[in-house]
Amino acid sequence: MTPSPIIAPSILAADFARLAESVHAIEGAADWVHVDVMDNHFVPNLTIGLPVVQSLRKATSIPFDVHLMITDPERWAPGYAEAGAYNVTFHAEATADPVALAKNLRAAGSKAGLAIDRDTDVEPYLDLLPHVDTLLIMTIKAGFGGQKFLPEMLDKVREVRRRIDADSLEVRLEVDGGIAADTIEQASEAGADAFVAGTAVYGAHDPARAIAELRALVEGAG
Repeated sequence: MTPSPIIAPSILAADFARLAESVHAIEGAADWVHVDVMDNHFVPNLTIGLPVVQSLRKATSIPFDVHLMITDPERWAPGYAEAGAYNVTFHAEATADPVALAKNLRAAGSKAGLAIDRDTDVEPYLDLLPHVDTLLIMTIKAGFGGQKFLPEMLDKVREVRRRIDADSLEVRLEVDGGIAADTIEQASEAGADAFVAGTAVYGAHDPARAIAELRALVEGAG
């Protein structure tokens, strides 16, 4: 049975000059805050890092879902767990030993997530599912917000969902990229149960209402 859906607005789409206010605007509506950390090495963009996450953590009680699009996650990831992140996700393409890193994250106090980028085959990573808490499928190419959803990525979601169900695993299956009112039902029907939405939330006049509408679409598809 698929767990109740998680809606995780991405502050990549928020006003960076007003991040605390942007997070307050979704309190009581969002399940997680999705924090995109990019280093201009692993992906060709540069966003926020650990000091901002540490400061923002003090401003809200919403769990942080930190998505590390960085090289050398072994060095940096545990710091985000220690800063109070609920879930820290690193990319399969960025580490040689994802199981060890997942173990280190859990030891540092967070849940561990593994992300699969657009051009990466998910099949080689299915056997790692028992070692992580979240498997994130990129439904765009990692590195920029505002990209168009790629429905062909849902084949990966279906593949992961089959394995999670077959092995009775407690793993969140998250999708990230182009998730909005016109795509979230497709992602849910494919088996996703956690949804990162950036522009669909922070581009809306009322972010909390936008979250409620996305949640209703998922629950209607279930």
